[in-house]
Amino acid sequence: MAEHGNERSGSDQLMEEVVARENMWAALRRVKRNKGSSGIDGMTVEQLAPYLKTAWPGIREQLLAGTYQPQAVRRHEIPKKSGGMRQLGIPTVIDRLIQQAMLQVLQPRFDPGFSEHSYGFRPGRGAHDAVRAAQKYIQEGRRIVVDVDLEKFFDRVNHDVLMGRLAKRIADKRVLGLIRRYLNAGVMVNGVVQERSEGTPQGGPLSPLLANVLLDEVDKELEKRGHAFARYADDCNVYVRSRRAGERVMQGLRRLYAGLRLRINETKSAVGNAKMRTFLGYGIWRRRREVMLRVDPKAIAAMKDRVREITARSRGWSMKAVVGELRAYLIGWKQYFRLAYTPRVFRNLDGWIRRRLRALQLKHWKRGRPAYRELRKLGVSDFWSRMVASSIQRMYWTAHTHAQVALPDRHFDQLGVPHLAP
Repeated sequence: MAEHGNERSGSDQLMEEVVARENMWAALRRVKRNKGSSGIDGMTVEQLAPYLKTAWPGIREQLLAGTYQPQAVRRHEIPKKSGGMRQLGIPTVIDRLIQQAMLQVLQPRFDPGFSEHSYGFRPGRGAHDAVRAAQKYIQEGRRIVVDVDLEKFFDRVNHDVLMGRLAKRIADKRVLGLIRRYLNAGVMVNGVVQERSEGTPQGGPLSPLLANVLLDEVDKELEKRGHAFARYADDCNVYVRSRRAGERVMQGLRRLYAGLRLRINETKSAVGNAKMRTFLGYGIWRRRREVMLRVDPKAIAAMKDRVREITARSRGWSMKAVVGELRAYLIGWKQYFRLAYTPRVFRNLDGWIRRRLRALQLKHWKRGRPAYRELRKLGVSDFWSRMVASSIQRMYWTAHTHAQVALPDRHFDQLGVPHLAP
């Protein structure tokens, strides 16, 4: 049985592998670990295991017979960093379990044959690898980037084109039929199920693999032509040495994506100087002859908006609760942008975050007398305690002046607020 590369899998017993006990237990552990909200049936992740004790034999029989029918997904919108809303489709936890079990069987068959330049949603690869590859290409002198953004990619995936690509590699018609039914499963909107003839909804475990299967054809063509590129999901950047070469590549990509019934978003895509474009939240700058990474200003603006939400003085949260949420967010943000070398930017952000926390603490104290009392408990001198107490109504100004002495950075270090600057 051929399981890797571009050969078709000769096995028509893939569904047996999907429903195998060990595979299903592994899928159940992953679904529990990922948590997530309920689908249209309201079942929670915590309720899944007890439900399966009685329901699984029947579901398993339907899967093996090729008659299992997925439920519609629940529409859920989340704001995009670039503005607007991203449409997610949340499957029921049962369908998430089945998709995860299918992913565990299909990914090892497809992944080894994917392009080395593809980094999104693949084992052992991630966004940092894509960013480092882009940095390397620019360092080598490819200073023009063909920056491609696909227009509503996950909403525009053509089912027939995708199924054609899958049928070349999967012999088990039950697996193909189930994937087709997942693609066709409707979307519940305001209590009404809307049918879907295209798109693979973001939110299910299988969608990223299906996206890579479809886009791998373009990756292989770029490889064949010897291009230096990095793709993460539907974000693809090709690096060349001249604008003329970039324009030729862009025209070629338009044709390649059109063959997959996909369109390039012309307003967000461009051929331009790599210094002026960003990739996965990162931009570049030069230190002498070395190409360094920085955080995209849009990503910084989005981070500051989130910090403002967490530290809003109108929320009424305790300082402990605010610090807990802020800590979790900043640790994740710092981890993602750890490749950036912009210490001054990070120091400025650290100072701004602590000013907001000082202003929040003054808001909690409300009046001068409680502020004086609490500052003295913290070991602050009588002079500075009085200075803060006397100007507490000017909270943000005081947070930037007197309170900066009374509540220094080490105070917030002790509370557990992480630093962004190294």
